[in-house]
Amino acid sequence: MGRLLAIDGLNIVRRVYEASPEPDSPEKADIALRHALSSLRNLINDHQPTHLIAAFDYGGRTWRHDLYAGYREGRAPMPSVLREALTPFYDRLRDIGVQVVSLPEVEADDVIGTVVLRWLTEGRGEATVASTDKDLHCLIAHGARVWDHFKGEWHDHAWVEKKWGVPPDQLPDLLALMGDATDSIPGVSKVGAKTAAKLLRTYGTLDAIMAGAGILKDTLGETLRKEREMLYLSRQLVQLKTDVRLGVSWNMLLWPH
Repeated sequence: MGRLLAIDGLNIVRRVYEASPEPDSPEKADIALRHALSSLRNLINDHQPTHLIAAFDYGGRTWRHDLYAGYREGRAPMPSVLREALTPFYDRLRDIGVQVVSLPEVEADDVIGTVVLRWLTEGRGEATVASTDKDLHCLIAHGARVWDHFKGEWHDHAWVEKKWGVPPDQLPDLLALMGDATDSIPGVSKVGAKTAAKLLRTYGTLDAIMAGAGILKDTLGETLRKEREMLYLSRQLVQLKTDVRLGVSWNMLLWPH
């Protein structure tokens, strides 16, 4: 059986870059990307995949912006020196046999969600996602494993339950309820992770929560009813798009080493 390793490329690159307190400069970008390349080599060597993909955000407008104009409006843009250094960095990755995928209008998460679900659905073997992004942890519900490269630890079903109070398959609903400040996803006013988890443990799904909200006489019930439309919009925004046309085949993802 095969072993797919799907790497959230910018998750590693940005963390390496931002670990340095130095001001933005081409030299800082060059040093960070050399360290990132070394980190990626170690990651690949440790996991010994048969198939490998590194997904990167393309940048600019995505399908989520079409749904909600305020998406990611509070996020600081990538430093221009780092953005300009990425294209030659992709070439270096390709030189060592890593298939880089960066597609307009979709995010790296969508690319990873698509390739991992397709791999698992076809019964090709194990699938590992290398990322700390909480959005990708819902893939654990489908049989994937998530590896935190920086802490050197696996995130499984039990880890998600302990961290968020819900199983992996309920993570998108949880994030829809509580929102995500990082991506400027609104969620429901004054609903945090604990309240969202309690609602999901009680009702099971967003639809069931909203059905129950009709009989709730407290402030929470009133807020849920009032912000129903924004809640379901938030659910669309946090959901992975898993039908992306990737433009690659399994043979192209073969790791030659």
